[in-house]
Amino acid sequence: MAFGRIGTWLLDHAEHFVFAGAAAATVYGGVAGSERVQQVAKPLIAPALAARVLRRRADLGTSDTVLLVTGLAAATVGDVFMIDPDDDTRLRRGATSFAVMQSAYSALLATHGARPRRGTAAPRLAAWATASGLLAAKAPAVAPTLTGYGALLGTTATLAADPALAPDAAAVVGLPVPNRRDRRSWLGLGGLLFTGSDGLIVVRKLFLRQEKSRVVAEGAVLASYAAAQVLLVEGMIALGIVRTRNR
Repeated sequence: MAFGRIGTWLLDHAEHFVFAGAAAATVYGGVAGSERVQQVAKPLIAPALAARVLRRRADLGTSDTVLLVTGLAAATVGDVFMIDPDDDTRLRRGATSFAVMQSAYSALLATHGARPRRGTAAPRLAAWATASGLLAAKAPAVAPTLTGYGALLGTTATLAADPALAPDAAAVVGLPVPNRRDRRSWLGLGGLLFTGSDGLIVVRKLFLRQEKSRVVAEGAVLASYAAAQVLLVEGMIALGIVRTRNR
């Protein structure tokens, strides 16, 4: 009986194990400079989360399922391009793919009532404006694409931070504090980590020249990206489940 329950639990969480293994291998590949490891592991991150979405599709409804799967499909394409973020062409294509993902995420959050709040929108707007100015001055070849993408990222992060999405969660500086009882409370942190991850990409590109610092930054980019994805996706799944149950 015990072994049967363990086996059932393992099967029910198989996509989480795939995600964790792919994320860990991706971070290792980035730090070790192994493009081959990343080519195998990184394209599995978003599909593992999409499998989680499809497993819960009966609880989500068609709209949420389509938006999440669309966003994660776009993220998979972006992940492939971003294996080599030092190639400007691949960077632009990756940002364009992730722009589709951010649009899907923002649309889903908005349908659940998320709205921008001054306290969370203002710092993100300031960060976007600063990054846009630096890119225009130091990396004009990628500035238009990354600036446009940054606006969409800021929209997702701002909506994800709306305390109304997790009304029972405590909040610090207007940001819901994540807790295990309500995964909707994970959304704000997910958006914040995504912003930090992409901000590090800009810092790495514009300012870091020593190999060691660039490797450390790449590891931080990949780790924070993976964490952001799982927090956002699990949070959005929870939004759909709560809405379905309250109908």
